[in-house]
Amino acid sequence: MIYRHHIAPSRAFSQFSHDLIRHPRLSSDAVRLLTWQLSLPDGARESLSRTAERARIGACAFTRAKRQLKEEGFVHERRLQGPGGHWVTQQLVSNVPLSAAEATKILARMPAHTPSADASPQVVPSPRIPAVGVPTPPLTDGHPRQDPWENTSHHPAEPERQPDPAPQPEPAPETSETPEPPEAARTLVAALPRLSPDLRRIPRGMHDELARLVSRWLAAGHTPTAVRTHILRGLPDDGTPVHRPGGLLRYLLRDVPPAPDPDATPVPEQPAPARPSNRLAALRECEGDHVQATLFRPTGDETLCRRCLGSSPSRTVHHRLPGGAPGERDSSEQDNPAASPSPAEGSRTPTAWY
Repeated sequence: MIYRHHIAPSRAFSQFSHDLIRHPRLSSDAVRLLTWQLSLPDGARESLSRTAERARIGACAFTRAKRQLKEEGFVHERRLQGPGGHWVTQQLVSNVPLSAAEATKILARMPAHTPSADASPQVVPSPRIPAVGVPTPPLTDGHPRQDPWENTSHHPAEPERQPDPAPQPEPAPETSETPEPPEAARTLVAALPRLSPDLRRIPRGMHDELARLVSRWLAAGHTPTAVRTHILRGLPDDGTPVHRPGGLLRYLLRDVPPAPDPDATPVPEQPAPARPSNRLAALRECEGDHVQATLFRPTGDETLCRRCLGSSPSRTVHHRLPGGAPGERDSSEQDNPAASPSPAEGSRTPTAWY
């Protein structure tokens, strides 16, 4: 249950219709904007945007409220060009809905408002007066019309002119054309894709450059076989893919070593030890008692495999051989009677001690 207490104000109040305050299609921001404008004194020229700023209505809410007021006929706007070419926007706010024709008649009776009418004296530009003195023309009026050489009584001594030197013959222009590589070099470069799978994607635009590099090797005394061997040695042997075979060949053939002396005795090259793969490089050979070499992957510095570490120490049985010399027999032979000769077969029974 709600109760209302109302005291009629004695001053500073405005009268509004209930239809305006309770309008079903106007939002609270639109009603607040309209009642604020209608409560202003006569002669006030406060715009709707300034009212929304004073009423703390945001930009989006102000745009929505203004659109609602214009659709319901409470706000009307028009633009006209005043004196001096300035465009002015006139806004009409009414407490009752008005049509466009009614708003035009009311705006036509209103005096035209120009921005210069409200300009303060401080904003009006003042006449331009120099700060000090009176403006005077420049001291020199352009350049002299006559040559100052004619007006000078004492002419400077003219320098002696040296005879022009004889023109020297122009040197012959250097030709930047590179010699064509021989056919042997071209043939060798064309056969490189068949030399290794890593060289299958050599760009065709680099064939001439590679042929010139190969021709330098051939001119230095290297054979095509030596060139191919040098290229094969420079290819990666750990399975690394070659993404730019042309650049790799340029790097390998850039420096030409001296050719070997054909009269010198060739020194047999020692074959390089085979490098294990990455998988075998992480393994280690067990130092335990195995028939064949056993590899295992260590987790630290251990030298025995897991089987040797987990097995108990073996028992050793000493026995005498038929010749009378003492010997050793593994415990596995002691546990297995079939492996040792039986007394029934006529063999000597070994004497064992522990």
